[in-house]
Formats: sequence, structure tokens, C-alpha cells
Amino acid sequence: MKKETSVSFDEAIDRSLKLVSTKPPHEWVSIFEALGRTLARNITCKKNLPSYNNAAMDGFAIKHEDAGKTLNIKATILAGDVIEACLGKNECYKIMTGAKVPLDADTIIPFEDCLFYDDRQSQIPLHVKRGNAFRFKGEEQEVGSQLFSAGEVLNARGIALLASQGIAHIEVYKQLHIAVFSTGDELKKPWEEASEDEIYDVNALSLIALLTEHGFKAHYGGVIPDNLDEAKRYLSEMKRYDAIVTSGGVSMGEADFVEKALVENGFEASFHGINIKPGKPTMMGKMGETIVASMPGNPLAAFVNALLFLVPVLKKLQGQKFFNFDYINAINKVTFKVKAGRVNIVLGELKNGEFKVYGENKYGSGMIAPLVNSTAILITDDATSLIREGDNIKILPMLTIFSQEKASFKN
Repeated sequence: MKKETSVSFDEAIDRSLKLVSTKPPHEWVSIFEALGRTLARNITCKKNLPSYNNAAMDGFAIKHEDAGKTLNIKATILAGDVIEACLGKNECYKIMTGAKVPLDADTIIPFEDCLFYDDRQSQIPLHVKRGNAFRFKGEEQEVGSQLFSAGEVLNARGIALLASQGIAHIEVYKQLHIAVFSTGDELKKPWEEASEDEIYDVNALSLIALLTEHGFKAHYGGVIPDNLDEAKRYLSEMKRYDAIVTSGGVSMGEADFVEKALVENGFEASFHGINIKPGKPTMMGKMGETIVASMPGNPLAAFVNALLFLVPVLKKLQGQKFFNFDYINAINKVTFKVKAGRVNIVLGELKNGEFKVYGENKYGSGMIAPLVNSTAILITDDATSLIREGDNIKILPMLTIFSQEKASFKN
């Protein structure tokens, strides 16, 4: 297979997203299982919110024209009571929070705002705003208004809105089937004993955790054998997944048996190599209908590049409408150098609107401590060689926010 030169950061983003041309099939789930799921259909309001005029506070329901008067209490209305309009001259209702307001009252006076009240009467202040503490029928949402659109991910607040509508089941996209693998015979699983000549499989576990953080479920596929024929057979069984993720075995200077084994199974690379540091050997493409993401073998590079290139692809593949990163503005706290001629991915801490680079930007892609001790990523352009103290920069929080608009990381 002919190797192509590294693509740019922006081109890698574009090419990876273009790998997605379909959406998953639909299924119905209970509202109790809907948290974190992606809506497959628009949802409209079927019950006014609130569904009737009600009191926002405990107090007295009056006609606004009676402000400044001493009113007799006609009736007491508790939440759940339904009382027909029955106010006479100089009368009011005593009412509790959430109770339905009869049609002849338009203003609520909280107990504490009254000049005087007892069990029989209430003295209303003169200066009262019409509609005070009054929740109008449909003021939040009216029947027919759109509550959610297809592609939105339901969070706990969204579940509250669905519950207010009496919606028990919703139509969502089926969850993606994802498998994560590592490469290298020297790797040991966390529950195995590792000698000094062996290392634990960090990448697969960290990538599965990363995907879980972003709402995906991934299967641990173990370690791909360091043998072309075995790797070929191993990967031939993976076409049943929507996406597979590997790490290691794709660097230009090492035995690229992973790419060869993929190609033997019909893999076509969209790109192999990005002009960035860390993560230059990152490769993405498709094996039949299965999206393949091959991350570098070094833990830091694998994690960061999976966040930047893989997570948006999976969000788009899941049918989500927000899959592009949304950066935030910050002030750089400490001057540091980067290498011009490539995009640099720089880790650091974001605190009180300031970004502080980790370890003066002197760390390796095989390290784990920079990941653990960083909360944000700065992505430079390829012309930058120095980030100065006080510079306005754009950064990406490690717990990322996704936007419908395509974001640029360039400063």
C-alpha cells in the first residue's frame, strides 16, 4: 500500500468526519433507560407547561384592580384543588404554591408582602404588578412547540422535561458497537502479572474509559497478536462492529502489521499520518462499513488523538447533531516554546480563566502523568514557535463541550 505524506490537522478532522455517511437504526426505550441516549426523532410538546394557571408562591390570589384594599378570604385553595371562579366584591383566595388559580384572579400576593392578614382577611399593598407570582398556562411550553430535535443527547434535565409531558418511551438511535484493541506481545492485562520486560495494557483501558466518558460503550478486544497471519484472522472477525479502535503497530518506522492485516480485510485508509505532535502516525479509514481508528502506541498520544479525532467521528456516527469541538478563550500564564512547522498539542491546567502548560511543555508522548495532571489542551497552528505569558489563546477542556458549529483551534 502506498504511503502518503502526513495530512494537516484540519484535513485530518475533515477526512475523519467524512467517513460517516450513515446513522444507526432506531429503537424505542423506556424513559428510565433514556439518559445519555441520542434522539432519533423530534419531540413536540403535547401538554402545556404549566398545564394550568397556578401560584408560584404561597399567598393570596386577587384581581389586580383590588390592589390597596383589605379583602375577605373567599376560599382556601390547596395544590390539587379545582375551584370555579367565585370571587365577589372585595374578596380574594388564600392559595398555596402550585395550586390552580381560578379564572377570576390574575395576581398572587405572597404572605410576606401583605400589610396584614389573618384567617379572615388580607390587606393588599397598593403598588402591585399585575401577574405577580403567577404562572400562566403554557408560559414555558405550549402544545405543538418543539422540545427536542433529532440528534440531541438526553441529559437529566431533558428527562425532567419529558417526565412533565407524561412521555414514557422515546425513539432513539441504537447504541454503537465499538471494540478497542491494543498491539504488542509485551502487553499484559491489568489482572495479569507483568515482569520487568513486560508492561500493562494502558491504552485499551484508557480509551475505553474515554469513550465511556462521552457516552459510548466499548468492548475490550484484548491484544492483537504480533503476527501478520494471526492479526489478519483476528481482525476479520471485527467487521461486525460499527467501529474498531487499535493502538500501536502503525508507526512508519515499526513493523506495520496492523495496517497490512487491515488491508487484507478490505481496509482503505482515509489518512495515515498527521502533521502534529504528539500523534503523527494516527490512521483512520474504513474496513467495509466498519470505521477503523488506529492510534499511536504511546499512551499520551493515543489518548489525546482519540479525543480529538475519534470521539467526534463516533458522535456523528451515533447520529448526534453536536460533534464538533467548542473551544473556550483563556489567558496563557507561563511563556513556553513549541516547534514550528507542525501543529502542537499542548497539555496544561485551566484555572480561573488561565492556562498553565504542564512541565514547561517538556514531556514525552509515552508519559501518563501529564494526562492525569492536565485539564485542558492547547492546539497551536504550524507557524507558532512561542506562546507568551499573557497571550489570548483558545483551548479545549479535557471534558469537552461539543458545538454544532465547526470550531478552529488556531490562535
